[in-house]
Amino acid sequence: MYQAIVLLPLLGFLIAGLFGRAIGAKASEYVTSGLVILAATLSWVGFITFGMGDGEPIRITLLQWVQSGSLSFDWSLRIDRLTLIMLVVINTVSALVHVYSIGYMHHDPHRPRFFAYLSLFTFAMLMLVTANNLVQMFFGWEGVGLASYLLIGFWYKKPSANKAAMKAFVVNRVGDFGFLLGIFGLFVVFGSVQLDTIFTNAIGMAGPVAEHGAEAAAAATATPAATDIMFHFGSWGFTYGGAMTVICLLLFMGAMGKSAQLGLHTWLPDAMEGPTPVSALIHAATMVTAGVFMLARMSPVFELAPSALTFVTFIGATTAFFAATVGMVQNDIKRVIAYSTCSQLGYMFVALGVGAYGAAVFHLFTHAFFKALLFLGAGSVIHAVSDEQDMRNMGGLRKHIPLTYWMMVIGTLALTGFPFTAGYYSKDAIIESAFAGHNSFAMYGYIMLVVAALMTSFYSWRLIFMTFHGKPRASHEVMHHVHESPPIMTVPLFVLAAGALLAGIVFYPFFMGGSYDAFWHGAIFTGPNNHILHEMHEVPGLVIWSPTIAMVIGFVLAWLFYIRQPQRPAQIAARNPGLYKFLLNKWYFDELYDFLFVRSAKAIGRFLWKTGDGKIIDGYGPNGISARVVDVTNRVVRLQTGYLYHYAFIMLIGVAALVTFMMFGGMN
Repeated sequence: MYQAIVLLPLLGFLIAGLFGRAIGAKASEYVTSGLVILAATLSWVGFITFGMGDGEPIRITLLQWVQSGSLSFDWSLRIDRLTLIMLVVINTVSALVHVYSIGYMHHDPHRPRFFAYLSLFTFAMLMLVTANNLVQMFFGWEGVGLASYLLIGFWYKKPSANKAAMKAFVVNRVGDFGFLLGIFGLFVVFGSVQLDTIFTNAIGMAGPVAEHGAEAAAAATATPAATDIMFHFGSWGFTYGGAMTVICLLLFMGAMGKSAQLGLHTWLPDAMEGPTPVSALIHAATMVTAGVFMLARMSPVFELAPSALTFVTFIGATTAFFAATVGMVQNDIKRVIAYSTCSQLGYMFVALGVGAYGAAVFHLFTHAFFKALLFLGAGSVIHAVSDEQDMRNMGGLRKHIPLTYWMMVIGTLALTGFPFTAGYYSKDAIIESAFAGHNSFAMYGYIMLVVAALMTSFYSWRLIFMTFHGKPRASHEVMHHVHESPPIMTVPLFVLAAGALLAGIVFYPFFMGGSYDAFWHGAIFTGPNNHILHEMHEVPGLVIWSPTIAMVIGFVLAWLFYIRQPQRPAQIAARNPGLYKFLLNKWYFDELYDFLFVRSAKAIGRFLWKTGDGKIIDGYGPNGISARVVDVTNRVVRLQTGYLYHYAFIMLIGVAALVTFMMFGGMN
């Protein structure tokens, strides 16, 4: 069954990719969608039937892969509770995106290629989450990078789509380089890339590390002593504790790229250039969840590096705040939701940083439903208003597309953490765990997340009010053609809405409640010194209510600004032009990177081209030699006049010179 779950999307990709033109667009749509729906169904069967408490990880070997000295591993699947959660998320959202795309991409002439890419994306992510060794995980890691490049740039005739695809690819290569170095480091320290070997050694160390620190723990156990140098990098020698910190920071560097954390986030909003179903798949189930999954999977290793976890907390909290501030002023409906994803990923990394791994995965699980719902709902809006994406050109759509409106409202309620929706349970769990956390930035994380919760409520309701309420701001022709999406697009919205409403209340006891240990059964780190689960349930009442209070304040402000006094936002922006431009230009990260990297790289390239290659290499090399040869030949050519008496005169001179030489030679 598990082999089928992973390989069915690959089969769909091969059929649509190789034979799409032969079988036609409709067949490609139905084959790929049907296979992913089957994979999703099997994923739920596996998730429900997997044992509680006695559900040991299942390892399924597909083939022998690498055998080289001490490096040995197979191509195999690792099935545990964390894997099954990801299988459910990936395949469910992908199946709904496939079905939705049948309606959304109806007029596109390249549908077979599009559906082939969707299935490839799904397969790559499935390979990542089922990996039983780090090399196999890296294969899936790079696979989702390739698929994202193909899908973001699907409309390759648009220059903006090509630029966005290349930007996503290049930025992720930066993070992937760190991830690869982290894999090398783990192999040096543990002598293997097999997850079982790494976890067995790491889990034995995690408890002593929590009590005494990595160096003391290493000295007190069978692991290398605290003073032993684990490996050298350049002129630096790293001891056990230092090595684990460096390795975990490198792994997190990879996660920052895939999951768009501050510094490596710039590709995410530009990825909106792809078709809207692609945005839903990237933001809810595939690309951006890879980093969160990887840190949760490697949680036993990260427990050996408390300093790295502290850094994860800081970056996550700062990202949540940064993205929320930018989301408040964006006007493109898809970009608002994109920055919302960036912010929510920050929440997940804060939970990972304070050791609340279950809370992070729980929010990943619930976030998939309401974020996919919001993106597909935004696609339904764009479909209704003739491909318009600027919310300033919308308004008054509530009565024209009521189904889409209510689905978007449900997604917004879940995103903002309205009581008893999915987001209420998972987001509040993260905020409570941040307050209960013990690292240096835990309280900073709590404050940033509560502030971000207020801003999330504000920009989410701002989107609803600007898009669906007030007077229509679109042209009369556009409003005349506004229509509700067909059932092939609205039915997936209903399914996602059910998840956005019920996923929290149904699954909270397993992810975060009394069934926590039996549910996870070692799939994430639940060591004896990880007290965060118990401490987060004992936080003060004000902490528990703080995200709800922030949500209400954000809603009231959005209502005042965009319903009650719609002229107020423009007035505030006019009074604070510097702050408004700072937020509108996304804290000038793109401009900074353009100055530091793009322009400098172009300047270096131009210098090497014009001076190094043109003047020096070509000037003194082939061009210089050929120029000298041409000069000499041009002068020699002048001797060839074509007049017979010139040649006779030269012959006489030659004879005279020869006679003179012989005379003087004879005298000697």
